[in-house]
Amino acid sequence: MACVADREPRLMERHASLDALVRHQLRRWPQALPGFTGRGAPRAASLRARPSDQDSPASPFLKIPGTDRLRTLPDGMWLQFGGTEAEPWCDVVAIEACSSFQNLLDKRSRFAPSTHSLLAICPLPWLVGPVSAEDPTPRWRLTGILSAAPTGPLTLPVRDLRVLYGLKDRHYDHFATGHVPHAHEFFCPIGALTRDRGYDDPRMRALMARLSAANNFLDPGP
Repeated sequence: MACVADREPRLMERHASLDALVRHQLRRWPQALPGFTGRGAPRAASLRARPSDQDSPASPFLKIPGTDRLRTLPDGMWLQFGGTEAEPWCDVVAIEACSSFQNLLDKRSRFAPSTHSLLAICPLPWLVGPVSAEDPTPRWRLTGILSAAPTGPLTLPVRDLRVLYGLKDRHYDHFATGHVPHAHEFFCPIGALTRDRGYDDPRMRALMARLSAANNFLDPGP
């Protein structure tokens, strides 16, 4: 049986770019991020927003209120829904593949802390579409915040945002030894995102567990 290292070069040949390879693998990741425990009501649901299935006509995206063209489309994005139908919100975990330092700087700028609010837009076709080929449940039913089928897109204020950047080995080593991430930033070698079932790696699950804002609070215990 070929090892993962042997399969990855062949996978690269079948994809036009590193981003496409990462999206190819992230499409196989589950709806709930392994190891990630969201913060909020226990019923809050988590769904993979990007990349959606290849036959999906639309996927959620991020934007600043009032803009109609400046959209942020992460390579991977998970939404955890919370609140009520009258006052909904979402927490976001985004995953970005960076093929160069310039690419990293560009993508970091999109998620830099600012005084602007950030919105997550869920298009109607995505909301009414099935969760997956194996699960025909419409996505809107799993959000926990909609009591009836939507008739238009769902706009959600982003309460919390965490971003995981995947870097090439030489960039990762350099960044890890000489840079200090922002509080919402996390990093991993790109191989952790491109390998088959990378989400099952205990190290990746441990990293995902640290992404939750719940880790900023002391557990008071019994």
